[in-house]
Amino acid sequence: MSYISFQPNDYFNTVLWTTDGTGNKALTTGHSTDMVWIKFRDYAYDHRIYDDVRGVTKKIIPNKTDAESTTTDLASFDTNGFTVGSNLNSSGEGGLVGWSWKANGSGSSNTDGDITSTVSVNTTSGFSIVKYTGDGTTGQTVGHGLGSVPKLIINKQLTTQNWFVYHHSIGNTKVLKLNTTDAETTSSAMNNTTPTSSVFTIGTSASTNVSGEDFINYCFAEKKGFSKFGSYTGNGSTSSSPFIYTGFSPAFVIVKRTDASANWVMTDNKISFNGKGTYDSYVLFPSLNNAETDSYGLQLYSNGFGFAGTDSASATVNGSGANYIFMAFAEEPLVSSNGVPATAR
Repeated sequence: MSYISFQPNDYFNTVLWTTDGTGNKALTTGHSTDMVWIKFRDYAYDHRIYDDVRGVTKKIIPNKTDAESTTTDLASFDTNGFTVGSNLNSSGEGGLVGWSWKANGSGSSNTDGDITSTVSVNTTSGFSIVKYTGDGTTGQTVGHGLGSVPKLIINKQLTTQNWFVYHHSIGNTKVLKLNTTDAETTSSAMNNTTPTSSVFTIGTSASTNVSGEDFINYCFAEKKGFSKFGSYTGNGSTSSSPFIYTGFSPAFVIVKRTDASANWVMTDNKISFNGKGTYDSYVLFPSLNNAETDSYGLQLYSNGFGFAGTDSASATVNGSGANYIFMAFAEEPLVSSNGVPATAR
């Protein structure tokens, strides 16, 4: 695995905005946006995800099992960001956050697997959006286009089903559900087969391969200095909590306990400053529609993340002997295109 070389925000960025009731609002991310995950920060409104493969008018909700729906929330995916419609810019609705990834437009046909998929991929940053139609046959393979092995796959049948998450740290016989607090469960969603550099394998369950049903997948390969998908063990301490090394200053982190029921927890380097110029550990919850809170003491550092304060011993993020998985993206890659090592905040 080699270091990647590009400027900050080329492939991932977080944007904040406050609604003002002026209609469509163009937001700048620094890259062409192909997937965006949006959440109202101040109100208990659902999370929502949009991508360029399904189309800008199609919404899916990470904290629910709801089917894909048609909406005017987004007006366009743009070459330097995305434009929200009036639904996400109504007067008096407060602040929102959008996490944006670059892939490669609306995608193209991929025939690497048994099932032909539509894939929008950026191999440099290790991200692909994969859509396929299930055929109900056990052990089918689907091409993901990454050219390297995905460490994380988030799968959603586009009807009323759970969101299934494969993470390499818990292995190919288990899954997590993004829309629930459930612990890891044994599942044949990946047909007990680890993904390869070209394909992932699916079973015959409602999670991944129902005949005639469409599925969307967000696939992530690890890129040193930019993304990290790993695990840690909590110690339950408020004074010497674990430090999780990523090799970069994180811009975005999601954590989930795997051995017991607990909320998914997410934060980024912008909501945690909360527009006040001081760090305050604000978090949101992928499995809940709750407004942001400064619970759990999740801290972002120059080369990783950890926990601090009276909430840092919470079993949700740092239970004694508890097991956790995480995903993290860099605020700034370890080495930029000018060859200079990234500096700490």
